[in-house]
Amino acid sequence: MNMQDYKDVLSEILIDSSALQARVKELGAQISADYPDGDLLLICILRGGVPFLVDLSRSISVPHRMDFMAVSSYGVGTRESSGSARLTLDLQMDIRGQQVLLVEDIVDSGHTIASVLDLLKTRQPKSLKVCALLDKPQRREAHVPLDYVGFTIPNKFVFGYGLDLDEYYRNLDFVGVVNLEKYTPLA
Repeated sequence: MNMQDYKDVLSEILIDSSALQARVKELGAQISADYPDGDLLLICILRGGVPFLVDLSRSISVPHRMDFMAVSSYGVGTRESSGSARLTLDLQMDIRGQQVLLVEDIVDSGHTIASVLDLLKTRQPKSLKVCALLDKPQRREAHVPLDYVGFTIPNKFVFGYGLDLDEYYRNLDFVGVVNLEKYTPLA
């Protein structure tokens, strides 16, 4: 295993830490205003959404709960969605009659989030909205409603702040762009 240092493949910092934190606080304030009675269930799609979920949760001032799902749609070293999503970890809570906010790190093709929304709708939540940190509309193939968006970004291969590079560097406090001329995917 010979993982490249992210600094060797980083072409630019697309969104720095202070911009991320400021926008997450704005989203938290907006969500709090939109759900004044609280009783909100945040559902995070693992693993990429975790850093965003944690910071967003701290910025939401109304009572809320959290649950998690894992969905497989990308392989190690790939930048393209497979177009199909497979549920690998289901929710622990019943969402029937609940106000649900699905928290996602990035929406690009839209296939994964569309599959998750279709599944969640069958469970009869009271409401179902989507909060995405990053929206990459140039890659969209499936229509998905995004109720809250942190940043709209260009069609670039990004990592950091939850987004992995070969399962590494989710811990970075910024979103960076991969220099594809220097990057070699792990086999």
